[in-house]
Amino acid sequence: MIDSKTSQNTLARLKKIEGQVRGIQKMIAEGRYCVDVVTQITAAESALHGVAEIVLKNHLQTCVLAAFRSEDEGDCQEKVDELMKVYGQLRSR
Repeated sequence: MIDSKTSQNTLARLKKIEGQVRGIQKMIAEGRYCVDVVTQITAAESALHGVAEIVLKNHLQTCVLAAFRSEDEGDCQEKVDELMKVYGQLRSR
């Protein structure tokens, strides 16, 4: 569960990213220079990656920590498996 502070932070960032994407759409509609468009796409991707890192950090500090404190071996293994899957997804970018 994403805490309130993290939620506000990520929502603000996502709204900014939404604006970036709208800007990219406008650039394409206006026939702007391809390299400029790609540069803006890369910036938006980087911003999304930053949001993912914030959400993942929140997950580690809340859900994963709670699982390890509970000492429930099944829950702990589930969290480790989740993290390895997410790590693989982030690495494959």
